[in-house]
Amino acid sequence: MNLTAITGGIGSGKSVVSRILRILGYPVYDCDSRARTIMDADIEIQRRIADEVCREAISESGIDRRRLASAVFADRLMLERLNSIVHNAVKEDLKLWAASQKRQPFVETAILYESGIDRMVDKVWNVYAPREIRLSRGMTRDNACADAVEARIAAQEAFRPDRIHPRTFTIINDGVHPVIPQILKLIATA
Repeated sequence: MNLTAITGGIGSGKSVVSRILRILGYPVYDCDSRARTIMDADIEIQRRIADEVCREAISESGIDRRRLASAVFADRLMLERLNSIVHNAVKEDLKLWAASQKRQPFVETAILYESGIDRMVDKVWNVYAPREIRLSRGMTRDNACADAVEARIAAQEAFRPDRIHPRTFTIINDGVHPVIPQILKLIATA
């Protein structure tokens, strides 16, 4: 498939790297947005979220994402349940999407190892930014308080994969190191 993952914690700059790749003409599958689309369209997934994760997050008008996020980022078990409900549908969608691409495809995901997408990709680009920068970016982007962003960071950092993908490369997005040259170098060495 020759699929490359773009990953990193909240506020690291995965979306910045994805936007640059799109500008360069590369297709990028955004796991978060596709998962939202799949969840909104699939009544069975919504039923399972209500039954197994957070009943209050599902109503006749759809999914209350703030309520769902509040529930899962405060409880690791609930986050694992939500992920297990959604992951398989996203991975199937990703396979179909990647197979249809004419140019080198990329997939943006915050939960590369938890989702099992690491087993579907040939390379991993890990986007790194210091914790303080990630916290500030997360608060600004999500209009959230520090505690809410810290809870998301903690939830992401709590998972430790059994192994790291053997072809992992780091992009530093700290406001000091230019990102575009790092991306162009990685593309050139593909």
